[in-house]
This record gives sequence, structure tokens and C-alpha cells, in this order.
Amino acid sequence: MITNILELIWNSWWLKIPLSIIALWYFLGVVYIGEQKVGIVIKRFAMRNLPPGQIIALKGEAGYQADVLPPGLHFFYWKWQYRILHLPLTYVPSGEIALVVAAAGAPIPPGRILGRTVSCNHFENARAFLASGGEKGRQLAILTAGTYRINSALFTVITSWNAPDHGLSPEMLRLYKVEPDRVGIVTTLDGAPIAEGEIAGTSIPGHDNFQNAQSFLDSDGHRGLQEQVLLSGVWNLNPWFAQVEQVPMVEIPIGHVGVVISYVGQAHEDVSGVDFKHGDLVLPGHKGVWISPLYPGKHPLNTRIMRVELVPTTNIVLNWATRTESHQFDAKLSSITVRSRDGFAFNLDVSQIIHIGALEAPKVISRAGSLQNLIDHVLQPIVGNYFRNSAQDYTVLDFLSARSHRQSEAAEHIATALREYDVEAIDTLIGDITPPEQLMKTQTDRKIAEEQRKTYEMQEAAETQRQQLVRQTSLADIQHQVVGAEQGVQIAELQARASVRKSEGEAESIRLRANGEADAIRATGNAKAEAYTAGVESLGHQNYAMLQLMQIIGERNVRVVPDVAVTGAQGGSGLLDALMAMMVKRDTLPQRPASELN
Repeated sequence: MITNILELIWNSWWLKIPLSIIALWYFLGVVYIGEQKVGIVIKRFAMRNLPPGQIIALKGEAGYQADVLPPGLHFFYWKWQYRILHLPLTYVPSGEIALVVAAAGAPIPPGRILGRTVSCNHFENARAFLASGGEKGRQLAILTAGTYRINSALFTVITSWNAPDHGLSPEMLRLYKVEPDRVGIVTTLDGAPIAEGEIAGTSIPGHDNFQNAQSFLDSDGHRGLQEQVLLSGVWNLNPWFAQVEQVPMVEIPIGHVGVVISYVGQAHEDVSGVDFKHGDLVLPGHKGVWISPLYPGKHPLNTRIMRVELVPTTNIVLNWATRTESHQFDAKLSSITVRSRDGFAFNLDVSQIIHIGALEAPKVISRAGSLQNLIDHVLQPIVGNYFRNSAQDYTVLDFLSARSHRQSEAAEHIATALREYDVEAIDTLIGDITPPEQLMKTQTDRKIAEEQRKTYEMQEAAETQRQQLVRQTSLADIQHQVVGAEQGVQIAELQARASVRKSEGEAESIRLRANGEADAIRATGNAKAEAYTAGVESLGHQNYAMLQLMQIIGERNVRVVPDVAVTGAQGGSGLLDALMAMMVKRDTLPQRPASELN
């Protein structure tokens, strides 16, 4: 059956060509590697075997070969001698890194944990890696985003896809990002041990922010906490080499300065000068208290190796009382208990205002260690002891009555004392004074009695004033009458004068009229006299007199005969008859006006 099939194939010309190609392909040992593949070569047998401990062949030994097959056709890789593994390319996504573990190479020296970086075209050249002294195990170098033809027989590449299989989280293989307004505090896991007496490795230049781990080690970088920090940005960091802790930047608010106390740096060298004998100050970068303060703003400082003491440059109010300011520096302060000369104990509430200049802040911190220490160990004893000592020279009442003077003395004394500590005392204020209750009760009773006395005196004065007011009011009322009377007198005088003037006028008028009438009568009399003289001369005295008498009787209606005659007849009725006749006549006669009667 098989013989017949072979004869059929041999006699079929259309089958001879493909079979020839296949035979040639097999004879030449042709291998084809696809575009997205890499060929891993395994040599089944050879004249030489690999040395002990070596797993990758560099000189044609049997086993995994160092060189890989790139995409395309390759010859003389006969199947009976070689086995070709077609594996996919190694791909590192954008925004990620990949870690590498070498299965072969020189042993890592003692004291190190990661294999050194060698020139091997990003681990694509396994021969160069081994020939250049590449070390077995986890590698310092990393793979960044891209596609690589990696010999998986020598290198194990850890990406975010297979990270859990190697005990890593996918987040560890993403680019490390330091957020804005934060700094990354770096701890390296490889390098020389930190020198004795130091807490962090010194700053090493040239390692590109810990991205070039081999440069860091070549510059004698130390493992552990580092002085240098990472600023905001994205970094290619090997998580096997460096770990980063993000902390906020040190912010110095407005109205403050920051005094840096560094625990690492160059050798201590005091630059404070001979006049400053209570501490040491150093230049920035040295170990100790920096002479230059940090001004308001944000500063990328490593807070693991240095401390920043905030010092307010505005006025600081400290209360020895029950109340506390928002800065809380006076939280431990309380009212000061003092004893007076007369043996009474009483409490004082005191407020002290101080100011620390920006350039004086490092001196204050160098001397006291912190602002809180300055308040607790300097200000509190100075202020408290001064008032306790000064109160013994005065009685309680003297202290109360001369409070402003005591305050001025305290301000002067405390300002002088604080000047020695490079602190400016702005003012010292005495608040509430709480004297003994018994003394205050006595003083209160005395004051109440005094106030009552003053009240009575004021009431008495008010009553006196009221009486005086009534008297003045009455006088005012009488004054109206007096004024009216005076005005009446004046009016009467004026009226009298007017009457006098009028009377004088009337008198003068009467006199003139009388003179006129007299002159008229005199003229009339003279005329009558002349007439009488002429009449007498013509008629004679008797005739002329009779004539005048008759004329008068006629003009005056003089009755010659009486209307009622009273006789002396017997019977006594004559007088009665006369009266009755007169009454009848009076009733019957018409009444004449009074003017006519005159």
C-alpha cells in the first residue's frame, strides 16, 4: 500500500515541485519568525555542554541560546538540532514601566540587592548583558513604554499584566506622579549603608531624580532616607530601588517666618558671631539652626530630616488669664497669684504683647528651641516673678489705686528683661484684679456708706436748691407785680404830668378866657356905664332906676304878688292851707331842667 502511494507521487509531476520545495526547506533548516514574534532558540545537542551554573549558551553550547531570532527567514536551524519558540514581543504600555529579573549572570555583590545596569540595548541583547558582567536577579534598570524583543529564557519581564504573579500590585508599575504642592520624600533600598551618626543619605548629583539608579550607586549613594526630594511631576522610578512618600510642601503663612532646624547637612560651623553666646547658627545646607529664615510662601523641604519652627512676626498677645488666644501659645498660662505687703493674696490678669523680628527669629529658636519653650521657660517666670515681687511692696488698696503706675513699672522692667532674649516687649497690661473677698466686703460697705452719705448730701443740697428755687420763683412772681407797680407808678406819674399839663393848659385857657371875658365884661360894663350915664343924664336917677327895675322884672318874670298868702286869721288853718296850696302847685307846674334851675 505504502509502496503504491510513493510510486503514485513519484509519477505525478504536479506533486514533484511542492515536495521539492519542502525538501529544500527542510534541508536548509529554514525558520520564519512573524512580525510580532521573537524566536527563542534551543539547541538540542552540541559538541560542548554549558559550564556548571550557566543556563544561556554563548559559544554554541547545547541549551538556550543567548541570541534570539528577529522577524523574517532564518536558515540552518534544522529541526533535528534546534527547537525554535515563537513568542510574542514584550510590550510595555504607555504610562507604565516594566521590571526585569535576570535568570543568569554574575552574582550580585554582598551589600547590594539589585543587579547593576549594563549596556545591553534595554535587555534586548542578552549576549551583551552576560558579556558585560550583568548580574543575576532583580535589575536596577527598568523598561519604559515600548515594544522589546526580549529573550525570555534569560529575562523575566514584569508588567502590570503579570505583576500579581510576582507579588506586586499593578499600581507599583505605573509612572510615579508627585502631586502639585507636594514633595516626594525618597527612601532608597539599595546602596552603601548610611554613615554612622547620620539619619539620611547626602545629596548625590547626576542620577536624574533617582531615575538613573546605577548613576546613584556609582556616586556612592546610600540606602535609606535621602536628603533630596522629588518635586511635582511624573518619574520613572524602580519600585525595587526607591520608595516615595508624598507630604505637603512647607507653607509659611503671611505674618510668619520659618526657622529651619536641619538634622543633616554639612559639618556644623557656627556663624552667629562672638556677641551671640546662647546658641549656634549655621548657613543653609549645614546641620543646625539656619541663620537665614524662610519667608512667607511654599517651600519644598524634606520634613523627615529637618524641622521648621513657625515664628509669628506680628505682635503676639499672651494672656495670664482664663482666656486663651487663637495661637494657643498661652494655653498653659493662668492668672498670677500674688501676696501684698499687708498679707492678702489676690489674683492678677496680665496681658503681655511681644514682637519677634524676622532676622531675630533664628536667634530666639537657637536659644529656646521653640517659641513655646520661650514662653514657658522665659516669659512665664519673668512676668510671674516680677508681679509677685512687686506686689510685696504695696498693700492691696495701694496696688488697686496706683494700678496704672504699677503697669508702667512692669512694662519697663519686662521690656528690659526680654531684650536679653532678642524679644521686643511692646506693652504690659494689667487686666482684672481679684482682691480678697473679706477686704472687698469691708471696702464695699465703706464705699456704700460713703455713697449714701454723698447721696444724703446731694439730697440736702437738692432740697436747699429747691427751696432757693421756690424763693426765687416767688420773688420772680413778686417781681412781676413790682414791675407792674413800678410801671403803674410811672404811668400814674406820666398821667399826673399829663393831667398837670392838661390842667395847666386848661388853667391857661380859663385864664385867657377869663381875661377875654373880663375884657368883654369890662368893655360891656364900660358900655353899660356909659349907657347908664347917658340914661341918668337924660332921665334922672330915680326914673332911670325905676325903668331898669321894671325891665328886670319883666325879663326875669319876677312875681310881685305871692302865689299863697298866709294870713293870721283865727282858726289856725292858714299855714296848713298854704302848704296844701304849694304842694298842689308843685304837682301841677311843669318841671324845669336842672340847668334852668341854676
